[in-house]
Amino acid sequence: MTLSKFLDPKNDVAFRQIFGTEAHKDLLIHFINDMLDLEGKEQIMEVDFISPIQNPAISCKKESIVDVLCKDKTGTQIIVEMQVAPTKGFEKRAQYYASKAFVNQLNKGQEADGQYENLKGVIFIAIVDYPIFPNKTDLKSEHVITDKKTHENDLKGLKFIFIALPNLNKNKVADLETVLEKWCYFFNYAEETSEADMAKIAASCKAIGEAYEAVNQFNWSEEQLMAYEDEKKRIADNRSALRYQLDEAKNEGMEQGRQEGIEKGIEQGIEKGIEKGIEKGIEKGIEKGIEKEKLNTAKNMLADNFDIEVIKKITGLSVDTIKALK
Repeated sequence: MTLSKFLDPKNDVAFRQIFGTEAHKDLLIHFINDMLDLEGKEQIMEVDFISPIQNPAISCKKESIVDVLCKDKTGTQIIVEMQVAPTKGFEKRAQYYASKAFVNQLNKGQEADGQYENLKGVIFIAIVDYPIFPNKTDLKSEHVITDKKTHENDLKGLKFIFIALPNLNKNKVADLETVLEKWCYFFNYAEETSEADMAKIAASCKAIGEAYEAVNQFNWSEEQLMAYEDEKKRIADNRSALRYQLDEAKNEGMEQGRQEGIEKGIEQGIEKGIEKGIEKGIEKGIEKGIEKEKLNTAKNMLADNFDIEVIKKITGLSVDTIKALK
């Protein structure tokens, strides 16, 4: 099998190379216009990059970092975020980032003077590689604040768009119809795309053809490729470490349980007691061993800055227990 020359655009390093650099700013503009369905005079023609680091009000708190943060000529800020791994509460994190970008527009003096009329809107665009809203089957879902009775969008400060890549049910270029489908195909299958299929997509959508060239590994420097591979390795190592820790917890628990069962059985001095002791000891030992490994896993994940909700989901530990480990 011939390896594709195209890299995975879902990789953080590749994603920022496509949409977060001055060299490919036109790609970002095309992508935003396509996701917002902007045409003609409504299209965004220019954007300026803003630091993706959103400093917290209290310096001791962890800073917030988004993939791409920019603003158009009207001052509207646009966040573009790639989310590959399922994260509980990501939709709330999206609201947190958008709200932070919204309020950070005013300095303390402007806030004290009540200059809230100067606040510009914030649009959060997320490309997610898992069914973030399981009941929704469309590729794109848009969320705004509306009047409950009239459904009018009177509060225009925040807008959220989620692109669910798994909802693309087409894996052949010939079947792609809309620009949105072609973008989703690019994210899903760039690594597997042949040059012939890429040429077909580029013929109908020049911007996506340029996006393929942006992830053409032959256009990358050695340093960029090393960063890309390091990101792949980091993700693979995290997954491998987690699997190893869970396996070790199971093995340690079984061994500890066996020893405790034997000791308890011997103390009772009868065969029935030995059998029951082994069973109960194994069960208790497994629980104790797994609990110990859960704590170690949580500590390691905290050190790697995993989200507490993700740690809770993987280890089963309570939020209070996880916080106590910090």
